[in-house]
Amino acid sequence: MDSRILIPALLLVVGLATVFGQTPAPGIACEAKNGTSCEQCLNNVTCLWCIKTKSCITYPVRTILPPHSLCPLNDARWGLCWMNFQALIITLAVVGGIIIIAALVCLFCCCKCENFGSKRLEAKMQRQANKTKTKQEERKAEMKQRHEEIRKKYGLSGANPYSKFA
Repeated sequence: MDSRILIPALLLVVGLATVFGQTPAPGIACEAKNGTSCEQCLNNVTCLWCIKTKSCITYPVRTILPPHSLCPLNDARWGLCWMNFQALIITLAVVGGIIIIAALVCLFCCCKCENFGSKRLEAKMQRQANKTKTKQEERKAEMKQRHEEIRKKYGLSGANPYSKFA
């Protein structure tokens, strides 16, 4: 199997297993798990483990990031014990940036290729029009020459006696 498909699929499965493995325990507060390990603390999605103080804290949902006074970002663990919160934020920011840049590049390429194709089509149509015009002028010249030959053959090359007097 192609590694471009296998790696994201594997990461998706691990992520889903982590999310579904964490269950909110409404009856047990995170602070009650202070004497336990990181894994036991993070079984509850609402909990945050601080390595520095070895304590389980309820995640402060009112602020997006936990304040430094509560636990420094490089010591905070949420979701996974092996990834600190700072690395998680940086990773998500980089992945989000790459996705946005990829989308913009695809959008730019589609628009540019579309314009390039229309210019190419326009040039092709112009060449065909020029060819048709050239052929038409050649046929017109041939017809004129044939008419002149016929006039010479029958002696009508002079002025037309039936034309109106000028």
